[in-house]
Amino acid sequence: MKTFCGRANPTTGSMEWLEEAEDYDYHQEIARSRYADMLHDKDRNVKYYEGIRAAVSRVKERGEKAIVLDIGTGTGLLSMMAASAGADFCYAIEVFKPMANAAVKIVEKNGFSDKIKVINKHSTEVTVGPDGDMECRANILVTELFDTELIGEGALPTYEHAHKYLVQEGCEAVPHRATVYVQLVESKRMWSWNKLFPIHVEAEDGEKMIVPPSEMENCPGVPSVCDIQLNQMPSSDFTTLSEVVTMFSVDFSKPVQSASTCYRVQLEPVKSGKAQIVLSWWDIDMDPSGMINCSMAPYWVKPTSTLQWRDHWMQCVYFLPNEEPVLQGEKVCLTACRDEYSVWYKLQKAREEENKGAVRVESPVCRCHAHLLWNRPRFGELNDQTRTRQYIKALRKVLNTESVCLCISDGSLLPVLAHCLGAKQVQYLFLVFRSVQCSLAYSSHLFKANHLEDKIKVIEARPELLKPSHFEDKKISVLVGEPFFNTSLLPWHNLYFWYARTAVTSHLTSSVTVLPQSASLHMMVVEFQDLWRIRSPCGICEGFDVQTMDDMIQDSLNFRESKEAEPHPLWEYPCKSLSDPQEVLTFDFTKTVPQHCLSAEGSVNLLRKGRSHGAVLWMEYHLDADISISTGLIQISNEKGNCEWNPHCKQAVYFFSSVIESETLSDPGAITYAISFDTKTGEIAMDFKL
Repeated sequence: MKTFCGRANPTTGSMEWLEEAEDYDYHQEIARSRYADMLHDKDRNVKYYEGIRAAVSRVKERGEKAIVLDIGTGTGLLSMMAASAGADFCYAIEVFKPMANAAVKIVEKNGFSDKIKVINKHSTEVTVGPDGDMECRANILVTELFDTELIGEGALPTYEHAHKYLVQEGCEAVPHRATVYVQLVESKRMWSWNKLFPIHVEAEDGEKMIVPPSEMENCPGVPSVCDIQLNQMPSSDFTTLSEVVTMFSVDFSKPVQSASTCYRVQLEPVKSGKAQIVLSWWDIDMDPSGMINCSMAPYWVKPTSTLQWRDHWMQCVYFLPNEEPVLQGEKVCLTACRDEYSVWYKLQKAREEENKGAVRVESPVCRCHAHLLWNRPRFGELNDQTRTRQYIKALRKVLNTESVCLCISDGSLLPVLAHCLGAKQVQYLFLVFRSVQCSLAYSSHLFKANHLEDKIKVIEARPELLKPSHFEDKKISVLVGEPFFNTSLLPWHNLYFWYARTAVTSHLTSSVTVLPQSASLHMMVVEFQDLWRIRSPCGICEGFDVQTMDDMIQDSLNFRESKEAEPHPLWEYPCKSLSDPQEVLTFDFTKTVPQHCLSAEGSVNLLRKGRSHGAVLWMEYHLDADISISTGLIQISNEKGNCEWNPHCKQAVYFFSSVIESETLSDPGAITYAISFDTKTGEIAMDFKL
């Protein structure tokens, strides 16, 4: 059975109705899942197994039967651990039906069907009693319901319900408790992900400064966590202002409250500076004594420990509403507020906190609209002074007092830059947005802050619907774009600029300057240090056969996803190049989108020893003949092939279906490729042969 799915094509901008198989969503869910990453997390698995063995032993020592409730069982791994440890019976809850079906097969394959019952329900729908899903309440509660923020996947309400209806009072819990840690830091780099910095522009009539709107200065932002691989953040990019302290903990063996609340802790700064960021992570104790501990602490907290790489649990970056000056030794009060699913922070002087009393638990609401318009990498991109100087340099070459300029990009600063660089005498600087409401609101604030309300005209229309009257019958002499669009996920989705440029052709002068003038798609074969694990089959996990899960993921990948690239911010995922970077396709923005497909075939030679996990692809935008902006590779930093990537963009990663390992440089081998860009659909198809 087929079903029609509507979607806005991110590259062409058109609305499309696609005929998809009925189980398309299911295949996407499985193919993009992190099950493999979790199964490869040796530290997690070993600690869970140790904690489960200890919990079963404690129950047995009391002369009781060990009845286990496993919420969010996934593959059934934790239930099988419990059964193997001597549990009398396990109830394994899994709401996602395909996953529940796989768990049944895995449990059966490992010989535990008589000890484990898989229940395909949400845990809040599970019934207890002679005719219920569970014959009796469990006395051991096992769960893995955590995300990087600990509570973002609904752990608190799930635990709250389980204690009320599904487990016995005084039950054992694995994990037994979770503890959230915080550290106050100053970091220009991370703060640039939250606020727009002033921009200095050298113009012919003197230096000008573009200032952010006042609405942004005190805006609390949004409560969505910024989760990153903090282990890839060099210590030179931040200054710790406090020691690591415990913010709060949750005892999972006792009734849990999910209602909104606050936690407070006093900090004594170890250094004076500007408090901007709260770094946070958690650990879980698998037993009451805390002897079996699984920690997400970053490298500088436990420098002597071996770090377990994992992508399903990382670390959190929280932005304070304002940067607060702190003095060494002068105590401050950090408050963490939470609801059922998210956490946010505020910082006060200790004396202020004493005077103000109770803090209201109100989720932050963005007032400046920028946090709704831009994600964290986009803030960083707009604050990248080197990048901005490149655009200024290119714009300065093409703008003059006669220029009529049209900018096509989402939430861009280019119109303001263009005005500062010579469009001051131009009647209008025209602007088109795709994310209309937020873009309009923020642009209004930005233009007002820089006294440009009557200098820049915003047009609320799709490019193909523009009429001469939109431009007061003027022709556009300079068409500019970064390009950047909020709907873009993969690097080439920003080629929407090319389609928009084609749609406005009739409004352009015959000698129009298009900036960027062209773009190119580049690719390189790499070996990942760790990212390969998310696509690697597990086979046997802690002695249990989970091959069924591997097959399930592979089937879903074969459905479509294995022939597609996926976006990853590679500054967080170290890799080394095994080939030179290679340009594979070019896109000429001075001309309209052609009717025929663009394609390239060729091969890349492997120059270094290593395992070819996949190809990385990215775009480069050529503002003019001499100035280019890369969204991918910045440089190969040493002879080993270690790569430095643009930290503001996600690159496209195409994982090879099999890995080629080149051990010698005498015959390193080559990889052939075929890449094509369908100009009608805006999609890029690729195929690699090892």
